[in-house]
Amino acid sequence: MLTATMIGGLLVLIVLFVTRFPDSGPSPLPDSVTLPDGTKPIAVTYGPGWYAVVTDGNEILIFDRDDHALIQSVTILTAK
Repeated sequence: MLTATMIGGLLVLIVLFVTRFPDSGPSPLPDSVTLPDGTKPIAVTYGPGWYAVVTDGNEILIFDRDDHALIQSVTILTAK
């Protein structure tokens, strides 16, 4: 009986994972974004009307979500 309960629980967990994470979703970075030469994106986050790209050059680039224009650039200062 315990074995059947454990197998049932495992099946429920697998079904929940499959239904909650069906695919990888949309591309994290919009195709029409042009980053400065030599920079690579390492993280992307979305907000209402904007999205931000963190680059490997310790910068956060904030773009308008509609026309993909660069709104602001923030330099990240790191302690050494």
